[in-house]
Amino acid sequence: MRGDAALELRIIEKVFGGQPVLRDVGFVAGPGEILALFGPSGAGKSTTLRIALGLDRDFIGHVRRPDARLGVMFQEPRLLPWLSVANNLRLVARDDVSDEKIATLLTGVGLPPAVAALLPGKLSLGMARRTALARALVVDPGLLVLDEPFASLDPQLTAQLGAVVARCARANAVTVLLATHELEQALAIADRILVLSGSPSTLQADIAVPDRRDAAAIDALRRALPARFPFLESSGGR
Repeated sequence: MRGDAALELRIIEKVFGGQPVLRDVGFVAGPGEILALFGPSGAGKSTTLRIALGLDRDFIGHVRRPDARLGVMFQEPRLLPWLSVANNLRLVARDDVSDEKIATLLTGVGLPPAVAALLPGKLSLGMARRTALARALVVDPGLLVLDEPFASLDPQLTAQLGAVVARCARANAVTVLLATHELEQALAIADRILVLSGSPSTLQADIAVPDRRDAAAIDALRRALPARFPFLESSGGR
């Protein structure tokens, strides 16, 4: 694994309001690897993502990102309401993006190409989240960071969009860091499951997801994780 192709994160300590909120959080993720980050509310998942992206530099430790473009999807779609869907996608791209590429991206996330001409106010929540995912992918990222991107969507749509992320990671060697509360989604697409917990939050677990063809091993992990981390029972361990 080339060092410049990996995401390497080491948070010795992160302090907020005079209190440590994160301590001893570290991992390395390679090209094509999907890491799913779990933790109870307030555990510091979003803070960890911001540090990984370089948006928060006020911590003790270090972060090294892949020498590649970054794709980001936040908890809210954050589409500019005065720009069409197509122009929301073009806004983040360094190069000119053809109508054909936009149509391909929209189709890839399950939207008809005609959506490109719509303003965000005409989109349902599910359509807006699909558009936000297309926007994260339009830059051809080497690192894709997703902060609970599919929250409040129905399980079928969550599974569909998760599959899009997984295909992108495998086909294009994209490193993916995904904060989620959906255990089933992580078991379906992730290579590793990371769990933040405690006060301050520390990295309590870094678990490799078994081969998905091994249904018994997957089911054993499905049972073991909520037993070890009870918050997973109500937040996504169904």
